[in-house]
This record gives sequence, structure tokens and C-alpha cells, in this order.
Amino acid sequence: MRKWHDDPFTKKARRENFEARSVYKLEEIDKRERVFQGVTRVLDLGASPGSWTQYCLKKLTSPQSQIIAVDISPLGFNNPKVIFIQKPIEEIDLGPIIGEEKIDLVLSDMAPKTTGVHDTDVARSFDLASLALQSAIRFLKPGGCFIVKLFMGESFEEYRNLLREHFKEIRIIRPESTRKHSREIFFVAKGFKDLSSK
Repeated sequence: MRKWHDDPFTKKARRENFEARSVYKLEEIDKRERVFQGVTRVLDLGASPGSWTQYCLKKLTSPQSQIIAVDISPLGFNNPKVIFIQKPIEEIDLGPIIGEEKIDLVLSDMAPKTTGVHDTDVARSFDLASLALQSAIRFLKPGGCFIVKLFMGESFEEYRNLLREHFKEIRIIRPESTRKHSREIFFVAKGFKDLSSK
């Protein structure tokens, strides 16, 4: 465990007062894809301990900005722009919380508790990513953006094809701050196609 605490991204996060080193994954994705342009409402799934939420707060400067954050574990801070729901995603109806106004950007850094069994971990990651996609389909504005983590495995192509049904542009990014042994990658899906309005 010690080497994780000593890695440069962990040290940088501590220095810059972020809750976790994972903030630099979202920062790199944003620098490459400019995903926060025109964004005022964000749904942040798998938000704990809160570094992605902190990055959103840094980027959302409008007084009307709002972040709806969800996780089974607590956030490390409070902020008036953040509505935090501490429950499993499967047990929440986000509809009444989000209301009529659609979301500009859906983020999912959700990951299963790993077992060390490759097929099991990949399957659980796919299940969580699928739940995140369901939320994106339900709540995103037309043209909105979705960023989601997935463990690489046999379900990769299946998930990419699901994204292609609902988004105009799909990018795959493995940020520099991802740990070398990690199987995670991130899909950046842009240009949400609201098929329900057809």
C-alpha cells in the first residue's frame, strides 16, 4: 500500500487539497475533450470521496450551477451547489431530485469492489456502467456528454456499441494518472441523441 501513498499523483492531490488522485483523470479528459463547455448541471455517479465533484465545482462558475452526486460512501466535504445522495444507484429514483431540467454532463467513476477474479470484476464493472448509461439516457439533454469508466474485458465492444446507439461521437481515453496495473478505461460519449423524442 505504501507505494500508492507515495506516487506523484497522490502527493499532488494532497498538495492541491483534492479528496483523491482520481481528479487528474477527469482533468486530463477535460483538457483533451473540453467536456465542461456550456455545462451548468452535472450528475456525478460514484462520486465518493469527492475529487471529481471538486473538479466540477472548479469548472462550474455560474451561480445557477448544480451537481447531483451519488455514492454509497460519503463525500469528504459539503458545498451548497452539491446535492449528495448516499445510496446505491440501484435504489434511487433520481427523477424527482433532478426535476424537469435535463443534465448537461453525466459522469460515472463507479467501480465494483474488486475480487481479483478477472471475469467477475469485468462483469460487475459492465453492470455498473450499464446503470450509468441508463441514467444518461434518461436525464441528459440532447447533445449532452457522458463520461464512464469500464474495466477492459470481453464486454468492451458490447458497451461501445450501446454507446454508439445513443451518442454521435465516442472516444476512449486511458488517462496518464491511471495506475499501471489497472484495467480501467474511460469512454467519452458526446452528442447525446434523444431517441425518446422521435
